[in-house]
Amino acid sequence: MDAQELLKALHVAERLKDATRHCYTSGGRHESVAEHSWRLALMAYWLRDEFPEADMDKVIRMCLIHDLGEAFTGDIPTFLKTKADEDREEGFLSAWVASLPQPYREEMAALYREMAERRTLEARIYKALDGLEALIQHNESPLNTWSDNEFELNLHYAEDKVAFSETLRRLRQTVREETLQKIETEKN
Repeated sequence: MDAQELLKALHVAERLKDATRHCYTSGGRHESVAEHSWRLALMAYWLRDEFPEADMDKVIRMCLIHDLGEAFTGDIPTFLKTKADEDREEGFLSAWVASLPQPYREEMAALYREMAERRTLEARIYKALDGLEALIQHNESPLNTWSDNEFELNLHYAEDKVAFSETLRRLRQTVREETLQKIETEKN
């Protein structure tokens, strides 16, 4: 990628630093999409030895690019996002990816297809970690920032996504235990 193309792509990606998510940080400010993606990639890196049969470098790439569409649309919480929202985001993202130079255009388009289909082990790992990272962040955020539906979501969200892996099911259970402890401690 030449310097001008690289800068143009980086300028789009930079928008994720200002795109805030519904969730708050432990310090009480809205988390950015970039921060979520960074920690998601870090989770994949730290769990790489748990999945020796997976291409964890590919999982990390998926984690890094998974929310780039939100550079165009902003973040919409999963419990509010409609099919129309998803289609709009996908349209912007597809047009942007198509404007990238090769080999990134082809590689990213293939990664997005694989992520959407969730047939490969790598795509399933990425999607499970994406859900778990959001739950972990909620546990770190002040309880008074949670919407009413998030108490139930934090107890059950992503169970279907982690079902394929004993490691991820254990992590999900540990997150649930942390949620229950947080609710008990902070509500009193």
